[in-house]
Amino acid sequence: MKKYAVFASRISVMTALVAVATCMISVPIPPTRGYINVGDAMVMISALLFGPIVGMIAGGVGSALADMVLGYGWWAPYTLIIKGLEGFVAGLLYKKLRSKILATLPAGAIMVLGYLLVETVLYGYGPALVELPGNTFQAAFGIIVGICVAEAMEKRLKVKLPME
Repeated sequence: MKKYAVFASRISVMTALVAVATCMISVPIPPTRGYINVGDAMVMISALLFGPIVGMIAGGVGSALADMVLGYGWWAPYTLIIKGLEGFVAGLLYKKLRSKILATLPAGAIMVLGYLLVETVLYGYGPALVELPGNTFQAAFGIIVGICVAEAMEKRLKVKLPME
């Protein structure tokens, strides 16, 4: 029972941190009615420190909640899937490979390509391309900050946090 409570607490706290980080800094992108944010850093941190399930739930639910809070509710279903996959892949690859870089690069690519696909279907190729550099920057920022913070937390705590 205690193990489940710890697991549920991790999911809850990381979901809230993803939502808050996403809401803190968000820059609107008018052609696709979306926005660039720093929430991907928290998605990566969640996945690297706590594994694929926490990364998936915190990334998907936290980011979708932020979409709704910021008035981008129509993006929430897509965000739930895209950011959930991003967190799951980062956590799973890190669990298997034990390389933060090799885990987060494909996860970031999933986010960029996921939004490119959805934006192309919804708005056409032109507007989707307008947002591509912003999503790429967002992924790169999330990867760099996520790796740095996860490394610092592991060193500071002097222990490897159990992944699920």
